[in-house]
Amino acid sequence: MRASGWLSAAGLALTLAAGSAGAAEPVNTNGSPLALGGHDVVAYFTEGKPVAGQAAHETQWNGARWRFASAAHRDRFLQEPERFAPRYGGYCAYAVSRGYTAPVAPEAWRIVDGGLYLNYSTDVQKLWERDVPGNIRKADTNWPGVLAR
Repeated sequence: MRASGWLSAAGLALTLAAGSAGAAEPVNTNGSPLALGGHDVVAYFTEGKPVAGQAAHETQWNGARWRFASAAHRDRFLQEPERFAPRYGGYCAYAVSRGYTAPVAPEAWRIVDGGLYLNYSTDVQKLWERDVPGNIRKADTNWPGVLAR
């Protein structure tokens, strides 16, 4: 692993240790009042990149506030929220595969079999991508039990 990969993995481990003291919320807000820091989850599917949402196109779902770049994206999300919401409540997919929760970086994402998966950083995403099917199987087994840790 490159030095930057080790640093990101070490940073993730420190974040996990600090964040595992209490139960996590079902939707990751990274410490803000907004899911995914206010990024539009529908845009990952339609535009292929993270796009900031707008307060004018905000909705509540699953205990969190979600923002969208347009009313059309908000309405599309509300029709099928489980389709567009990131897997594992928007927590780092790699961390969940290891039995923990961790925050995410909006630019560290991938759509696999129609599901949006996020990671702590692009370096951690590279670790997750070494075995995407295996990591998804592990994370599916761990989710949602990791929320109680």
